[in-house]
Amino acid sequence: MINVSEDSRLARVRTLARALDSALPIPGTSFRFGLDPILGLVPGLGDLAGAVLSGYIVLAGIRMGVSRSGVLRMVGNIAIDTLVGSVPIVGDLFDAGWKSNIRNVALIERHMADPGTARTANRFLILGAVVALVILVSAGVAVTMLLVRFLITHLR
Repeated sequence: MINVSEDSRLARVRTLARALDSALPIPGTSFRFGLDPILGLVPGLGDLAGAVLSGYIVLAGIRMGVSRSGVLRMVGNIAIDTLVGSVPIVGDLFDAGWKSNIRNVALIERHMADPGTARTANRFLILGAVVALVILVSAGVAVTMLLVRFLITHLR
């Protein structure tokens, strides 16, 4: 198995975060957005894809030794992004501004600057993060389905 250095792993999560949160500029402004709000336009599936990609950043942070409290903050950022982002239209606008992946990379970078808080990757921490992300994605999909059903029923 290839041993990937923390620097290259950090470079990968930075690139992914930029692609998801700030890859595309709005001409004439300093505002940037990424693929996450665009993916979110596809009800249910888009939020699922965004959460899975965001989950990769969390798992990379765990492998780099981010503390439990740091991982909880990272999952919390994704929770806010996924749950608010699951609201059609408004959620996509929120996604464009919240930038949970950039926030999570900043948490990883803070950890890298102060490695004294590092912890070894704990199987229970990894399992807990994965379970939390699955629950968040399921909740996001459920909220989307309920909102779409409500809109269809009341807009007839």
